[in-house]
Amino acid sequence: MAMKDYSDEFKADAVALYGSTPGATYKSIAADLGVNRATLREWVLRARERRGVSAAVAKPTAQPRETVPSADPDERVRQLEAPVAELEASERKLATERDILRRAAKYLAEETNW
Repeated sequence: MAMKDYSDEFKADAVALYGSTPGATYKSIAADLGVNRATLREWVLRARERRGVSAAVAKPTAQPRETVPSADPDERVRQLEAPVAELEASERKLATERDILRRAAKYLAEETNW
């Protein structure tokens, strides 16, 4: 099988998508982008190396939601803000995916102009 050559911009976008998606796995993001899981993992590890972050540092995962309403107003506000933060993270993921797809479509359109 021939090795694919991905642009640095695509790699950076893929790493950003992985980093901005709470609870994402290499497998899920790689499948979304159509790349090999090990390839995406390597890109993420290299990006962490460049930033000086240890490879052993785990990606933060989403915290489980508390279902019992609190009588404390501050706690209630925090409980209401949690779903908003999840939706904002989802929106960032979708925006990143959209941008990647737009760039891919532009690249492919240029490739097919004979």
